[in-house]
Amino acid sequence: MYKIGFDNDKYKSMQSERIRERIDEFGGKLYLEFGGKLFDDFHASRVLPGFQPDSKLQMLLKLKDEAEVVIVISAQDIEKAKLRGDLGITYDDDVVRLIGEFTDIGLMVGSVVLTKYAPSEKIQTFEDRMKKLGYPVYHHYVIEGYPSNLAKIVSDEGYGKNDYIKTSRKLVVVTAPGPGSGKMATCLSQLYHENKRGIKAGYAKFETFPIWNIPLKHPVNLAYEAATADLNDVNMIDPWHLEAYGKTTVNYNRDVEIFPVLKAMFEKIYGESPYKSPTDMGVNMAGNCIIDDEACCEASKQEIIRRYFTALCANAKNARNSEEIYKIELLMNQADISVSYRKCTVKSRELAKATNQPAAAIELNDSTLITGKTTELLGCSSAMLLNALKHLAGIDDSILLINPEVIRPVQKLKVNYLGNKNPRLHTDETLLALSISAVTDKNAAAAMNQLKNLKNTEMHSSVMLNEVDSSVLKKIGVRVTCDPKNK
Repeated sequence: MYKIGFDNDKYKSMQSERIRERIDEFGGKLYLEFGGKLFDDFHASRVLPGFQPDSKLQMLLKLKDEAEVVIVISAQDIEKAKLRGDLGITYDDDVVRLIGEFTDIGLMVGSVVLTKYAPSEKIQTFEDRMKKLGYPVYHHYVIEGYPSNLAKIVSDEGYGKNDYIKTSRKLVVVTAPGPGSGKMATCLSQLYHENKRGIKAGYAKFETFPIWNIPLKHPVNLAYEAATADLNDVNMIDPWHLEAYGKTTVNYNRDVEIFPVLKAMFEKIYGESPYKSPTDMGVNMAGNCIIDDEACCEASKQEIIRRYFTALCANAKNARNSEEIYKIELLMNQADISVSYRKCTVKSRELAKATNQPAAAIELNDSTLITGKTTELLGCSSAMLLNALKHLAGIDDSILLINPEVIRPVQKLKVNYLGNKNPRLHTDETLLALSISAVTDKNAAAAMNQLKNLKNTEMHSSVMLNEVDSSVLKKIGVRVTCDPKNK
């Protein structure tokens, strides 16, 4: 059952204020490494119900007159045509998308930085593309011995060789299409250059997860580990913070491991480090905005199970991700859950066993479970979708929303003319047929009006869904898991 557990308005207010405070702490100039997704943080919205996917962006808008954005991309990622898995576009195309998104809402994009720069035809094409859009491109280079050779890194032969990025605002938000782009190194390089010019500037890090001021094994933090299981990230107690302040906080392994190097870099740049721990570097206020811990725990447990099924299905498609699966199984044990904790999973499997056919089940926001079985006209997801809409609209289960005589010509078209072997209607075809029926049928119209109420519901299919069904259900807002089977 979906319940709000996070105060989004409080978050936007507290978070922007905390960043302003950090700017002032450093004398009026801050480089903020912005981790995670700015526009579409759906993971955060799933595990912190009430968090809006664009919350971080809306928070930045409160600072838009003081902020400019620097977008970082690794030249090596351009060469490899690296893809954003969630969007299916290359990192260089995503830079263009990010520029458009930022500028459309009134945020200033100051420049683009090419890290690990080496000249090539592909890189030059990208630079030409940026210059046509009107954005300067700066080059940062691979530093031999990074990150351990501090003497070279913090010198004119290290950071000093990088281009100095010209900025004009108090807050410089350093973001990227994805991890490994070089955001932190870009920030530290700028600190080196600013210090040489006699300009006082600071660095801070903004990552939503793990949340530093909730327990290490809190389901919200476990869900973050599940989300990054393929990267082998591990949440851990920040030993630096514990030693410095005697307080337990949560960070993750990469920041804890790199902190001695960062501390030494700060000392070489400033003479002393402004931070005593990785936690000190962060400005995240999300933990202060949880208003219903139970709701966030429940949402996070569901997310861990969803990640598990996603990994299982990827493995069934030859992803060879057994380590990822094993790690999520350990996280499920720590959260004291199994797949049977997910009620729609249990229900769909029961129906599949009873009918010996693929089956689906959905848990609505009022906790009602609705099922759908495979028929000669409809796939199980389509049947489940219609049954759920009928329930929400208060329509008797015996009433047909779509006349079979409407469905059969569509089946004929699919098989005889479009080359499909499966005549059953997929969810997109079902919704099209329903919308046509709604023109003359008040029940179909009433059912269509209930589509909005499927947002944030939980669904399970006893077989892997095809691309079309997965995409349609995702657009509606249904959170889908599947057993790793084709039939």
